[in-house]
Amino acid sequence: MGAIGEGTIRVLNEEIASRVSLQQIHNVEARERAELERRVLRFHADRPVVPLEGRSVIIVDDGIATGATARAALQVARAKGAKRVILAVPVAAEDTIREFSSLADQVVCLATPPHFRAVGNWYRDFAQTEDEQVCALLSAAHRSTLPSAGNGIDEEVAITLGPVVCTGHLTVPPNALGVVIFAHGSGSSRHSPRNKLVAELFHQRRLGTLLFDLLSADEAADRHNVFNIELLAARLVLATRWLSQQAEPGVPVRPFGYLGASTGGAAALWAATDPGVQRVIAAVVSRGGRPDLATPRLPHVRAPTLLIVGDHDTTVVELNRQAAEKLKCETRIELVPGATHLFEESGALEKVAELSAEWFVKHFTASAIKA
Repeated sequence: MGAIGEGTIRVLNEEIASRVSLQQIHNVEARERAELERRVLRFHADRPVVPLEGRSVIIVDDGIATGATARAALQVARAKGAKRVILAVPVAAEDTIREFSSLADQVVCLATPPHFRAVGNWYRDFAQTEDEQVCALLSAAHRSTLPSAGNGIDEEVAITLGPVVCTGHLTVPPNALGVVIFAHGSGSSRHSPRNKLVAELFHQRRLGTLLFDLLSADEAADRHNVFNIELLAARLVLATRWLSQQAEPGVPVRPFGYLGASTGGAAALWAATDPGVQRVIAAVVSRGGRPDLATPRLPHVRAPTLLIVGDHDTTVVELNRQAAEKLKCETRIELVPGATHLFEESGALEKVAELSAEWFVKHFTASAIKA
């Protein structure tokens, strides 16, 4: 009776949906969104999300009958900022293709048989593609694009953080200006599509990234740990020291930066005051963060700090303004128009990534000049 896509995308076949109750539709959608999230996490794995903003996107379907899934895919691409969307299919119903001519910038369809009936009728083999096949193909394609040895780093890493060992993903493009260490907030993880999108945009600006979880799965289950800013900051300091030790002999340690989200914003500011890492932290960015939770340490922050908040996130905007008054370092507040706490609105997260990248590039470059 319809299809869903990432974000809040939903397409309903009104003729079919009118035969069931709104509660039934809600129940089905809730179940399918859980499955969608599972697939998103599994298919992305630890690979950075490819940004669509400003790009031409080709959506390929095995065929179109009602077109619900294709419509959802088109809407997802538009929501992620695609400049041009092309729909390419081998076979479809003729009237459906006519409808799509107004939804996509271009439609390519090889055949529109007069007695269409079903997509599977036009295949010799219409067996389903299993998740394992998809994962294997995506992994093979990703490996073929990784930088060669000596030209960059793109690898899984294990970091000892006190009593636990956490896994992470370190990506350093060739000739990187520095490395940004992510400190996500409560309810998020290194697998978060939002974090991966920001990381991918950073890589395009020659910024390395380290995405990892500050808590083990068992620790994260305890909400007290999630809001224990001192503990999170201590883990961030340990990760920074680990990263400092990864430099090759004779190669200067790159400048580092912290990107904190939600409670991770407070942890980043707290960690930046630690004497053991203070000299290598060239910049801090808080994304929808809670810097007020690091109030005792705010006057001691020396790294230039950018506070990014959605202008519709009114409570957090005020908390950031109060925190900014306590910071003695170079400080700037940027309000993203029309954005709420998670920056889920179209183009909002891309704006956050752009502002953050500019801040890190500016201060990493300045740090290198001083060195």
